[in-house]
Amino acid sequence: MIEVEKPGGSGAGAITGRTRLYGIVADPIAHVKTPQVMHALFVEHAIDGVLVPFHVTPSGLARALDGLRAVENFGGFIATVPHKPAMLDLCDRVSDHARLCGAVNCVRREADGAMVGDMLDGIGFVEGLRASGFDPKHKRAFLAGAGGAASAIAFALAEAGVNALTIANRTQAKADDLTCRVSAAYPGIAVQGGDAALHDADLVVNGTALGMQRDDPLPLDTERLRPGQTAAEVIMDPVETAFLQAARAKGCRIHPGLPMLQSQIRLMAHHMGAL
Repeated sequence: MIEVEKPGGSGAGAITGRTRLYGIVADPIAHVKTPQVMHALFVEHAIDGVLVPFHVTPSGLARALDGLRAVENFGGFIATVPHKPAMLDLCDRVSDHARLCGAVNCVRREADGAMVGDMLDGIGFVEGLRASGFDPKHKRAFLAGAGGAASAIAFALAEAGVNALTIANRTQAKADDLTCRVSAAYPGIAVQGGDAALHDADLVVNGTALGMQRDDPLPLDTERLRPGQTAAEVIMDPVETAFLQAARAKGCRIHPGLPMLQSQIRLMAHHMGAL
């Protein structure tokens, strides 16, 4: 909870005229967990900053960035669904990793108003897996999705040394494109499209936004899951999506979405210049 500064006081987390501003941009926005997680980091390190939610629709994204460029005490923002791919072209500069993934999820505002983007979802996802006791090295992974977060996860899993990676997506062309890009960057890994390898995978990841809404369809055929697999999410609210519930019922080990954010929050703070 953010405190409002009282006259004569300046407790941890108090907002003052010197407070530096950061944000998270999403559509919808109410489900995001980043403000409270980043606030805890700011308090831990005695940082005079606050990260607030910005509800921005795709049609207003470019205009929102133009406004933020003019805010001198604005340090940067985190981009999430559905804005990650669009941010690639809206930033003034992006990292090589973001360019490879085709998406941006963290943006730093420079002193001259320039926006500099990076993609940290994949790194955070893999570090979250490792922190929970699952090392993807030499494992077989199945990934549902080919959007911004899924693309970052695909490249991060390849970098982490999976033996095989299968990518499935509702739009086949997007899955094929991501498969080709990961194969080109990591020729030593067996990368394929489709869902034939779902049952044999050690790790099954929902990298889509399906599951945020109660009436969303499942992102993959959960009837083909088996006991012993690790089922992982990128969605943070609800904590246990319908996919994770179905996977638990099949005897899978459950890995929710929040560890990804917790693992990348310091990386985001560093990129935005807060740490």
